[in-house]
Parts: sequence; structure tokens; C-alpha cells
Amino acid sequence: MLQDKPGALHPSWQAVLGAEFDQPYMQNLKTFLKNEKNAGKVIYPPGPQIFNAFNHAPFDQVRVVIIGQDPYHGPGQAHGLSFSVQPGVRLPPSLMNIFKEIEGDLGIRMSGNGDLTPWADQGVLLLNATLTVEQANAGSHQGKGWEQFTDAAIRALNEGRDGLVFVLWGSYAQKKGAVIDANRHQVIKSVHPSPLSAHRGFFGNHQFSRINDYLISRGEAPVNWQL
Repeated sequence: MLQDKPGALHPSWQAVLGAEFDQPYMQNLKTFLKNEKNAGKVIYPPGPQIFNAFNHAPFDQVRVVIIGQDPYHGPGQAHGLSFSVQPGVRLPPSLMNIFKEIEGDLGIRMSGNGDLTPWADQGVLLLNATLTVEQANAGSHQGKGWEQFTDAAIRALNEGRDGLVFVLWGSYAQKKGAVIDANRHQVIKSVHPSPLSAHRGFFGNHQFSRINDYLISRGEAPVNWQL
């Protein structure tokens, strides 16, 4: 099973999602990934990092959920956290815009390091809808089963937790997050931070201060967005 490999799914998530691994769709996904690897295709992120988002933000410690779509498909980029790249890798355009909005919203200076692990370790679940991709082939693992798995994760958080912040950037994330109960959770929506759309409402939305204001209102510590 996928969860038996290095980087196995965190026990807190295993408790709520473990049954998914026995479902036919996950068995089919496992077979698909094995066949792709056997065919010599390069898959990102590396196997031990596939569940990084879950393993850095255990189920009972999640406070904020930021939903992405696909892992980056370039060498050395993806490491299992949506929008994040490994240290030393050039910032992708969407992440540059995220940092620009943080600087404008919170008045802090970002270092240019695109590794968002410190966010994840504060309970920010950086969840891509699809957890793997073939090198240089964007969207290649869509429709193979990952979406059902990550939908199950979102449903588990929606139903099993209270007072989370769900951040939905763009129409894809908003559709995926349609199940979220806005009476139990804070839902923050905007256009995607992509250069194609960021100027239509991502910039100046003050979403990072809004996230922290909500957390503080619940007696929680704010997220330190500084990198």
C-alpha cells in the first residue's frame, strides 16, 4: 500500500482516511503509479514526499487549508506542499504573487525562499487536489483517483473539525471547496494568484491578515507568514 512506504501517511490522517486505501479507486491509482514508474517515467514529487502536506499538518493540528491543483512538474520543484518549492529553487510566478500580497498586506519582507514548510508546521495544510504528476507533463495525473482522496480529506476536516480557515484561490479550488460548511468554518475566496488573474482581486484582498484575525478571534496564535 502507498502508506507503507517511506513518507507514510501520518497516523492522525490514517485514522480518518485509512479506509480510502482499500477502495477500488485507490487500488487503481496505486497500479497506475506503479506502471508509470516501471515505464521509466519521472514522477514528482518523490515517493517519500507525496504525503508531505498531511505529515507536516496532522489532522488535529490543521488550522488553515490552502487548496492547490497540481504539483509542479519541473525538476527539483515539487515536494508535496501546494504552491511550495524546494529551497534554492526559483520562485514560480504564482508564489511570487503570493509573497507580494503578503508583503503588501502585512508589511513584512519575504526572503525569496519558496519552501513553505514553516507554514505547514504551523498547521497550514497546503493541499494539492492531485498529489503526483509526470515530469514536464502538467495535469498528467488528473482523473486517476487523487481528487477523490483529497476530497475525502476536505470532507473529514469539514465534518470533524470546527473553526478552520479554508482558502480557495480560483474557480477550481472554489468548486472543490463547495462542500465546506461556512457556518462552521471561515471560507476566504479570491481569484488565483497566477499572473493571468492576480490583478483581478488577488492583490489587495488582505487575506493573510484576515486569516490571522479569524484565528486570533478564536484565541489561537496567528500564523507567522514570514519566510
